[in-house]
Amino acid sequence: MDNIYISNSPEETQKIAAEFAKELKGSEVIAFTGNLGMGKTCFTRGLAKGLGFVGEVTSPTFALINEYRGGRLPIFHFDMYRVSGWEDLYSTGYFDYADEGGVIVVEWSENISSALDNKTIYISIEQTGETSRKIMISRGETSENTCD
Repeated sequence: MDNIYISNSPEETQKIAAEFAKELKGSEVIAFTGNLGMGKTCFTRGLAKGLGFVGEVTSPTFALINEYRGGRLPIFHFDMYRVSGWEDLYSTGYFDYADEGGVIVVEWSENISSALDNKTIYISIEQTGETSRKIMISRGETSENTCD
């Protein structure tokens, strides 16, 4: 079942994410889909705030992974843009983080779709206006395998 939200600002996106964070129990994988600049990191910022993290949340583009600890659950925020196969995925430490019981948040999840299971939570963000976004949260759907 999909939950669909309309956000008219980055602040609203963060509020939606903070509310969604209340549902998280640990060991979830959240896989983002959406073009560059749609608000994936903004959503993650709200998610972290909703879990009680106090601090800066930034895009993991250059680091590949940012860790946010100190809230109710740790968040492991991955950027998989440059990941093109299983060897690349293993080198990120992705599977090690999966054993820590936190929440894994994956930007550019399309690049690791074959590593995602049927419990993955997919969040699609689409632009509907200059600052508005359609946010769709789907549970347990898989997409094509691209991490060969």
